[in-house]
Amino acid sequence: MNKKERKIYFYSAFLITLVVNSAKLMALNSDGIIARYWQFDIVEYAFQFLYNMFFCLLLFYLNLSDGKFLNVLRKNNQYLKLYLFNGLLIVAAIILGSMLHSLLFGTHPFPGGRIRGYFARFLLSSIMIAIVIRLILLMRESRNKDLINEQLNSAYLQAQLQLLREQLNPHFLFNTLSSLSAITRENPDLAQNYILHLSKIFRYTLVSPDNNLVILGQELEHLKSYIELVKMRLENTFQIHINITEAIINKQILHLSLQPLVENAVKHNSATLSNPLTVEIFEKDKWLIIQNNLQPTIGEAENTGLGLINLNERYRLQTHHEIEIHQTAEYFIVKIPLL
Repeated sequence: MNKKERKIYFYSAFLITLVVNSAKLMALNSDGIIARYWQFDIVEYAFQFLYNMFFCLLLFYLNLSDGKFLNVLRKNNQYLKLYLFNGLLIVAAIILGSMLHSLLFGTHPFPGGRIRGYFARFLLSSIMIAIVIRLILLMRESRNKDLINEQLNSAYLQAQLQLLREQLNPHFLFNTLSSLSAITRENPDLAQNYILHLSKIFRYTLVSPDNNLVILGQELEHLKSYIELVKMRLENTFQIHINITEAIINKQILHLSLQPLVENAVKHNSATLSNPLTVEIFEKDKWLIIQNNLQPTIGEAENTGLGLINLNERYRLQTHHEIEIHQTAEYFIVKIPLL
């Protein structure tokens, strides 16, 4: 039973009690029909009102609270017992109420009038209570279905994100191992440094945060190791300029967002001493901009754009934002939302 349901119980009990006991308020009009047979007594009315409200709250509590006998019967689909015990409870409340009323305020002028009055009020109260209970049960079913759907969507989202992340590793591993083979033949000492940075990259890749979000500073620190690998392979034909202010260093981006973009620039563009490949990373209008000078590799096979599609899909699923991709005659630009 949550806080919202407790409020519904209380307000419903108050409204039901007010409705079924409203007739006696007509006795306040001394010229009315009710006043001829019953004199309004505020103490007697208060007792009747509070007892009726207690009855309503009791039925709500026993039928809807977790672990209570009547609620257990409902969950076990033992409806015959449920209706029987509720009926006995109603009859007991009617008899007890009429007895207490007579004991405290004297007998009714008409024989059997008091118990008939309690029977009418409590029967009407029970019908309205049953309607409210059904509405609350429907509300619970809807809430449970929403929760189950949310859990299923979350599990599906995590599975999709994990699949997308895993697609990054084979391509990167193939490229780095190919480069390592060449560096090992040419410069064994440099190969050791290459392996050191490669191990840092894979360590960062494997240790993924639960929500797949990291601060920008952490992602840039990881990118340094990848940049070292690229510089070992391309030497002075590759340049990168990072201009990030302290104001955005703690903004969040998706884990492994930057490396695929730099890798994409290296893969699809030529780099020479006369025309080095230059990558720039900076912030503009709450976007993180990654741009490189456009100098496509001659004879390159048609680019499928799978890496960019992959990254955009990760952002769409995780953050409900998408990246922006622009290409001019001079630059290829990718914009990543800062969270």
